[in-house]
Amino acid sequence: MRRFAGEGQRPSHPSAPDGSSTERSELASSEESVADALAPVLSSVFISGLPVQVEFWDSSVVGPPNPAGKVVLRSPTVARRLLWSPLDLGWARAYAAGEIDLEGDIFELAALLRENVQANAKLDLGSALSAVLRSARLGVLGPPLPPPPEEVRLPGRIRRTITDEEAISHHYDVSNEFYRLVLGPSMTYSCARFDTPSASLEDAQESKHELICRKLGLPERPGARLLDVGCGWGSMALHAAVYHGAHVVGVTISEEQAQLASKRVADAGLQDRIEIRLQHYQDLAGEQFDAISSIGMFEHVGAEELQEYFQVLGGLLAPYGRMLNHAISSRGRTKFGPETFIGRYIFPNGELADVAEVVEGMQSTGLEVRDVESLREHYELTLRAWVGNLEEHWDWAVEMVGEPRARIWRLYMAGSAMGFRAGRMGLHQVLGVVPDAAGATYMPRSRRSWELGESRPDPKTFADPAS
Repeated sequence: MRRFAGEGQRPSHPSAPDGSSTERSELASSEESVADALAPVLSSVFISGLPVQVEFWDSSVVGPPNPAGKVVLRSPTVARRLLWSPLDLGWARAYAAGEIDLEGDIFELAALLRENVQANAKLDLGSALSAVLRSARLGVLGPPLPPPPEEVRLPGRIRRTITDEEAISHHYDVSNEFYRLVLGPSMTYSCARFDTPSASLEDAQESKHELICRKLGLPERPGARLLDVGCGWGSMALHAAVYHGAHVVGVTISEEQAQLASKRVADAGLQDRIEIRLQHYQDLAGEQFDAISSIGMFEHVGAEELQEYFQVLGGLLAPYGRMLNHAISSRGRTKFGPETFIGRYIFPNGELADVAEVVEGMQSTGLEVRDVESLREHYELTLRAWVGNLEEHWDWAVEMVGEPRARIWRLYMAGSAMGFRAGRMGLHQVLGVVPDAAGATYMPRSRRSWELGESRPDPKTFADPAS
């Protein structure tokens, strides 16, 4: 089994990030182990006590053995981080810094910990005082430690300003090669669609792209003009142009994505059909498209700009034009604030809308919603495949982006996979169309034309109508 980031390495006297010694002088003079001292505090965070075994830096252990694995706290600095940030941010900082390891099945461990933690877990006054006193006996008290440098700190919520660009850059401008390692050859950073249990990740991503093309009616309209919002590295644009003869404009505000997407288009010899722009979707006024795809971009919009998002994009559609919004959703909406792991390390100021808000937002701007489909279970499979790619190429990933960032991505993807499995998050494709004044839409009467069991056309059969 491949060893990850610090597993099996237990320094006898680690140093704190601030340079202070962490030798356990107080502990050495006492027979009380770290487990004896901190077990009551840790147990109070969970519904029925610790669900898994926890091993501390002095090799003492607490909690029941579990086939999924165990949690290893490798340094006294963990206690300081958790005292100052007791919720998921403190745990994430310690994990990123290599002070905590999850040994075993990271998916099942993440699920066990998440499912058993108390909602809005907070220590009462008595428990908090006990935690301070026990920590003092261990000699681990001190001021807050600096967060790992991979943590982002951005002012305000995402808006159409430099803050918007900084937030996107933090997530997407990591390294194109790192994304290629994690995502595989498809270079597609969104939920795939696994038609069969044996489907590969690449086949599943192609299946998703084809499904979207069919929902947008591209097979019936060779040469249609498609806008791909948040186009990533150009995979959807390439699929639509190659298999359906579409003329595509892809927009992104990530410089790394725009550069690689343009190169992929040039390598495919499709500059006459695909244009990749480093541009915000709000700057597209005056243009018109037959179809719009927004795949995995909507999570960066937020509730405050939801209405404007649909107004702008709906206004770009030609009569009978269709829009498909493919996005993660959350019942009742979820905002990733600055106190959360996701908000600080993954999606700064990201927000997940309720699918009902998406439907209402789309219809309130004149589009008629014609189809809503959930692909929730498919996202767990997608994330498992991405984690598998990361683990298979772990040493290479660490060399490219550093061990802390690689650890952050492993934790983020595994935890997200379990969130989709448990139904805490969903993935919905919402399809809308522009009807005319009489209500006509020219939509198919059933989903039959979207079924992926039909053979996909040969790209050579599509001649450019303009040629």
